[in-house]
Amino acid sequence: MKRIIPLIIVICTLFNFDRSSAQDYNPIPVAMPSLLFAPDARAGGMGDMGGATMPDLYAQHWNAAKYPFISADAGVAFSYTPWLSKLVNDIHLLYATGYWKPSNNAEDALSASLRYFTLGSIEVNNLNGEFWQRVSPHELAFDLAYSRKLTETFAGSVTLRYLRADYSTGDDETTPGNAFAADLAGYNEGYVTLGRSEALLGLGFSLSNIGTKISYDGGNSSMFLPANMRVGASLGYPLDERHTISMSADLNKLLVPTPQLPGEEETAEESQRRIDDYNSISSIGGLFRSFSDAPGGFREELQEVNWSLGAEYSYLNQFSLRTGYYHEDAYKGNRRYVTFGAGFRTEAFLIDVAYLLSTAHSNPLDQTLRISLGFNLERMGKIMR
Repeated sequence: MKRIIPLIIVICTLFNFDRSSAQDYNPIPVAMPSLLFAPDARAGGMGDMGGATMPDLYAQHWNAAKYPFISADAGVAFSYTPWLSKLVNDIHLLYATGYWKPSNNAEDALSASLRYFTLGSIEVNNLNGEFWQRVSPHELAFDLAYSRKLTETFAGSVTLRYLRADYSTGDDETTPGNAFAADLAGYNEGYVTLGRSEALLGLGFSLSNIGTKISYDGGNSSMFLPANMRVGASLGYPLDERHTISMSADLNKLLVPTPQLPGEEETAEESQRRIDDYNSISSIGGLFRSFSDAPGGFREELQEVNWSLGAEYSYLNQFSLRTGYYHEDAYKGNRRYVTFGAGFRTEAFLIDVAYLLSTAHSNPLDQTLRISLGFNLERMGKIMR
């Protein structure tokens, strides 16, 4: 039992709900759900979105196709998020990312990121209930991406990712899991006339974590990665030379098959057969089934679409205030929260903070604080000369 506690904690983090209505609840289970966590405070301040928001250093997670639209040639960023801070104090998400544009070729960009999600330190007891050892379950992801402008306004990107999850407690039943995945994304940016001003319209999409399944028991069974489809739009409008406001929206859907609900008089054999049938679905087969396999039909398919709305106000492109809202249907997890954020930037560095306030019943992520720090390497190099 000890060996599955970390996984239960993570799943509860993602799929919080009011247990009084658990009979009306059918979330989609996935392995390594931390891959879906917003890693940066800018996106965290706008309702955990980034499919088409204005390009920034953290595009690797949301949509790597945005990198060619950043004017600077190189940059790095770091982010820290404590999770379940109301319950424990040693669960953290650490994230580092960076990009580089090859010399004399601003149409291309190479980028990478490293994500480390630690579930803290857990004591494991032996059969007599005595302390045996201390373990540190964790999830890790490392990826590389290449993005390129295909037209004056549109860019595409491909990301390759290596994944590792280790919940081992020293027994022979639990083993570290390894997997590989890829992302495909596109982003279009152009100006539209609104009144007397030109507004910047961004449109983006991404298919992320498309890859193999992952096993924690030496290959005896496996789970789906959180393959995800995201589409987004944003509109940046200049109020005047100093003040700018942008509005953004994202839609997300897991590309993972929906578990079939048990029948009212289901036998143990029928239950096991239903579970085995679900586990036998391939990762690619699951992508296509995810659009039409919900037990509740089209209505439930719509319930599996999460959405975010966000707004950002910027003064002189130096100081920003942000807010947003994230919504997930109560039947699919009931993550609903309002976010607030602020940012400050100079020519060489930027800092962002975000705060999450839950609107759902007893959400363990309530009052989560995030902080991110980024550096413009091109500008820093000029300052240091």
